[in-house]
Amino acid sequence: MNANPTPTPLVFFGHGSPMAALIPNAISEGWRTAVAGLPKPKAILCVSAHWETRVTAVTAMTRPRTIHDFGASFPKALFDMQYPAPGDPALAHRVAELLAPTPVMMDEGEWGLDHGTWSVLVHAFPGADVPVVQLSLDVSLTPQQRFDIGRRLSPLRDEGVLIIASGNIVHNLRTMDWNNVACDPFDWAARFNNEMRDAILKDEPDRVMAFEAMGEAARLAAPTPEHFWPLLYILGARRPGDAVRFFNDRVEHGSLGMTSVVLDQAQAA
Repeated sequence: MNANPTPTPLVFFGHGSPMAALIPNAISEGWRTAVAGLPKPKAILCVSAHWETRVTAVTAMTRPRTIHDFGASFPKALFDMQYPAPGDPALAHRVAELLAPTPVMMDEGEWGLDHGTWSVLVHAFPGADVPVVQLSLDVSLTPQQRFDIGRRLSPLRDEGVLIIASGNIVHNLRTMDWNNVACDPFDWAARFNNEMRDAILKDEPDRVMAFEAMGEAARLAAPTPEHFWPLLYILGARRPGDAVRFFNDRVEHGSLGMTSVVLDQAQAA
């Protein structure tokens, strides 16, 4: 791939409910406007909270399917939605090259684009005309290893690839006030979200990787860490001088953190 004069940005999306794909809201509008001024990428590499594996894997098919990985209680119209973006096998192999000697499994049909990816991209890139590759979450990795994978993928920023991650800094569905989207965040949710936000702003990734040190706040904010992990890949790919821009910067339903961030060299210029 040819080098770009300005590195592509990095974006972490707090993705929330897949219903945002079907019924646009203030959050999905934030996704749209966050990328509206960015140059169109040659391809997208997405780390989604919804693809957990026992090895690092990438989608390597030419036509990834749209995966409707949510419960039957959601409306049929959501299951009918498609995001027919092409895949990019060459990018998948480039990811494997950058991560060597770490083994990378080429997924040529089992996975595709899950709702952590397509429910965001249907707003951010509605034309579905940018090739998309997903990178899995190897459940055996440490936070440091996830950060290091992001660091090793950083050269893709010079090759026109937009690296994005989709998850939530705070994600506790059991404690959510489902009937009140605008209620005040629980104290532990606010403390955890603010700590991670401050660490990102000050470019102190060690604080983010050590998130479990926050004790009860961390155990409640990330009772299962798969929604938090994608953030670590983005921070690994960060470079000195990247400007920080937060958007959708709030906690909804008491314990669902929508805080999202763009890291961009062009904004810093």
